[in-house]
Amino acid sequence: MLTGFLMLAASLQQAQQQAPPPALAPSPIARLELATGPEVTIMAGDSMLLNARPLDASGQPVPNAKVRYFLAGGYFEGGVDSLGMVRSGSTGSMMVGVVASVPGTKPYVQRLQVRMIPGPAARIAVTPAVSKLVVGQRVRLTGRAFSKANDERDDAVTWRSSAASTARISSDGVVTALAPGRAVITASTEGVSETVEIQVVANTIASVEITPGRVEAREGDVVRFTAVAKDASGRAIPGLVPQWSFSPGDGQIEADGSFVGYNPGSYLVSASFGSRSADAPVTLAPREVRRAASVVGRLPRTRFTTEEVWIHPSGKYAYLGSGSGGDVMYAIDISDPSNPTVTDSVISNTRRVNDVMSTPDGKFLVFTREGASDRKNGIVIASIEDPAHPKVIAEFTEGVNSGVHSAFIYRQEKYGTHVYLTNDGTGAIHVVDISDPYHPKEVAQWRTNRPDAGRTLHDVDVQDGLAYLSYWNDGLVVLDVGNGVKGGSPSNPQLVTQYKYDLNKLYAEVEAVGGPGFIRGTHTAWRHGKYVFIADEVFPASGVRGAKDAAAGRAYGRLQVIDVSDMEQPRSVAWYEPEFGGVHNIWVAGDTLYMGAYNGGFRAFDVSGELRGDLRAQNREIVHVNTADMNGKNQNTAMTWGVVVKDGLAYVNDMYNGLWIVKIEPKAQPLTP
Repeated sequence: MLTGFLMLAASLQQAQQQAPPPALAPSPIARLELATGPEVTIMAGDSMLLNARPLDASGQPVPNAKVRYFLAGGYFEGGVDSLGMVRSGSTGSMMVGVVASVPGTKPYVQRLQVRMIPGPAARIAVTPAVSKLVVGQRVRLTGRAFSKANDERDDAVTWRSSAASTARISSDGVVTALAPGRAVITASTEGVSETVEIQVVANTIASVEITPGRVEAREGDVVRFTAVAKDASGRAIPGLVPQWSFSPGDGQIEADGSFVGYNPGSYLVSASFGSRSADAPVTLAPREVRRAASVVGRLPRTRFTTEEVWIHPSGKYAYLGSGSGGDVMYAIDISDPSNPTVTDSVISNTRRVNDVMSTPDGKFLVFTREGASDRKNGIVIASIEDPAHPKVIAEFTEGVNSGVHSAFIYRQEKYGTHVYLTNDGTGAIHVVDISDPYHPKEVAQWRTNRPDAGRTLHDVDVQDGLAYLSYWNDGLVVLDVGNGVKGGSPSNPQLVTQYKYDLNKLYAEVEAVGGPGFIRGTHTAWRHGKYVFIADEVFPASGVRGAKDAAAGRAYGRLQVIDVSDMEQPRSVAWYEPEFGGVHNIWVAGDTLYMGAYNGGFRAFDVSGELRGDLRAQNREIVHVNTADMNGKNQNTAMTWGVVVKDGLAYVNDMYNGLWIVKIEPKAQPLTP
């Protein structure tokens, strides 16, 4: 030991006596010239070769300069190799770093923005669906253009009427019914068009009847109105669609007459057919769902970040993953929730135990590997027949060495038990049969029709034989894996439906704050009744300049409520965005949705009844707990990952602050004299 110390001291003394290396000369490169010009634009799905030519201050090419390229943002939407070949996988913005160097001089570094835009227009969607108007009635149509890949374009469509004297349409899509007859309304852009045939009839409306005529409800309750136009004889005039409105403006009403008010108070809902209309008064009481919360127990973790939590079916043990270099998954005794205690751990070369789940019978457990130093990722299978002491019995790595971000275990009597796992490298879903957990075997793969550079599968939820896949740039994808609706099975997954939306437009604010190349995508999904809740993971490309700790940056994101009562036509009907923080993993139990909101802490809110509009504005939030901790891994900073609910307790895992066990207290009862 002493000899080693003396050798080290001698080498340090020798290094101090040596002259420091000479400083590099300034780069002769003043700027880079691109063959494409200063702006680089490429259609989603295409590829192109960047050719950056180094120039000196006088605009002359710099000899002996070497140019290399690397990806510097927009990691899930495309890629670039060291020679400058850009591969666009999705719409969005990708940042490319360019390093130009001449031997003996400092390197010159420049960042380029590559805008990836939708392909040519392939179809136009015109809404609302209107086929019959009365003279004097007006309605505004909206035309949205989409590419073949179903990416929304920002085209301003051109409107035309085949009979302007019957139905006139303005440049912004407002149709005015002028005289009885028929007219074909055409929306067009770039050689693509869509037509809507409208019949205009004489205005024989003598009265309008709106039902219900008077409503008392709570803020956030959806009230469905219908309106019927009647002639002088009191007969209903078929085929007419009213224009709906309401006042004041704290809420929304849709074309089908579904109204939701955001604040307590009085509203007036109106239905009009041209000059004829009817009103219905609405009185909304407060929703009153706010409750108190108590922290029942805590298990701080500060050596590594805390990742996924899972509760054993018995409710007496929990399993907690680690990240940021952690190679450990903890087993925790939670039989006394006020005193959670680590009973054992499993060490695995992973650096990140990102997801954990047990089989329904509680005998086996699967956890994911995403950062193994030997690139041997995949999943690990452990026996938890002794729940306090997991024992590794097998692993599955075939074809998924690049990493597994999420895995979901699902059992069907007809098909056995399978793990549905994500592939970080290809964006495919892999289905692995673990009916014999000691000998796992793959039975199927499935992936979206998209270039590898833009395909990312982030999370999986399987219920009633349907797999709900959070496919990042591809939105929500639903597969039949045993439900039967499309003849699918675990070994033969079949596409049922897809809900895709414009992430770039939805999160334009995030690009404005932190620049292009930010992180955004469909992150997680949960089926509950006729809805699928989908949550987006969103982080800006850069934080607040000069700030540190909690002030340096924040997460963003929206939870959307997708109505799948018509599975072939899923549609977004409601949403929730925290006023600060993002949305990450969720859990739904009964009428309550529980959420890890990253730096927004732990939240739970009421999802009872029909859902429409802005759920936060409707005061549906039940509880909020800030999971920051002065003694956490990151001091006084919340980064709530998610939550699992069991036996009335919420087990909340915070990346910086370990495990929190939270109880939502019963609603306080009014005192009676």
